[in-house]
Amino acid sequence: MPQIKANTSHQTVITTFEMTPGTCQDLLDELTQAYEQFISHQPGFIAVGLHVNDAQTRIASYSQWTRREDFQAMLRTQEMRTRNRRINEMCKSFEPVMYDVAAIFG
Repeated sequence: MPQIKANTSHQTVITTFEMTPGTCQDLLDELTQAYEQFISHQPGFIAVGLHVNDAQTRIASYSQWTRREDFQAMLRTQEMRTRNRRINEMCKSFEPVMYDVAAIFG
């Protein structure tokens, strides 16, 4: 389970996917398989949460990694390059962005 904490050395990656309602479930299935079968077994992986908006036009993933280099190494694997090509075919766009936690409330 992702834990949001300020002043952590972990790398946070938020990826947004834009798609049509007709491909939302297919994309969610593909992402779920990617995390279950491959990504969650990569060095440095901590946790991920997948979120779908009500209109089923966007999926967001919130993942945490021990180091940014771990996330980058996972992206460079042949397995993930192949998976990302399939994911790209199912959506209008997707963009992973690395973030640092700036503040937490609540």
